[in-house]
Amino acid sequence: MHRRTALSVSAALLVAAPLLSACSGEPRPGTAAVVGGERITTSALQAQVNDVRAAQNRSGQAAAELIASTPHLERQRLDAILQSRIIDKMADTAGLTATQKDIEDERKTYADENGGNAQFEALLLQKGAMAPGQVDRFLRDRVLLTELTAKYGAGKLEEPARAAVKALHIEVNPRYGAWDAKEIKLGNGETPWITQRTRPEQPPAGA
Repeated sequence: MHRRTALSVSAALLVAAPLLSACSGEPRPGTAAVVGGERITTSALQAQVNDVRAAQNRSGQAAAELIASTPHLERQRLDAILQSRIIDKMADTAGLTATQKDIEDERKTYADENGGNAQFEALLLQKGAMAPGQVDRFLRDRVLLTELTAKYGAGKLEEPARAAVKALHIEVNPRYGAWDAKEIKLGNGETPWITQRTRPEQPPAGA
């Protein structure tokens, strides 16, 4: 019951500026985003993207389909990173933690429900564009969301999520889209002051 609630809330969440911008007004080189005054570097983001692409390429006949289904992988992975930081902030404010045992227990539960650990990781790669090395972070988020739901109540995480977003002062390099504080997600970065001559890209689905 709690897991279903946590997963639905996570989908809904899918829930410093001086560091991001140089004097010229252009994004500071090497910065994908700034969260809580901490830089998320483009190299760190690219490392995650490379891990996913490597995992997709190991998928045999399904590789081409998996790659084709994630044309905006950089934005998708950055959004996942931002969502995790928001969840961390919410948990910290609420005094909640996720131990390694909690994460291991969560993995076992998901693995048992999905035909084993290999099948579970393959499902996350297919549905969430997550490499095996990124699964523990996913599981940590699930544990924390379950604890947050138990504390605040089902369907009542929006307010603490917005408080976390406000405290973190999220700024995103326009190369990766635009942070939508209202929707609590990374959007497609439309610029209304520029005439839109082509149909804008659709934002990727959340992880």
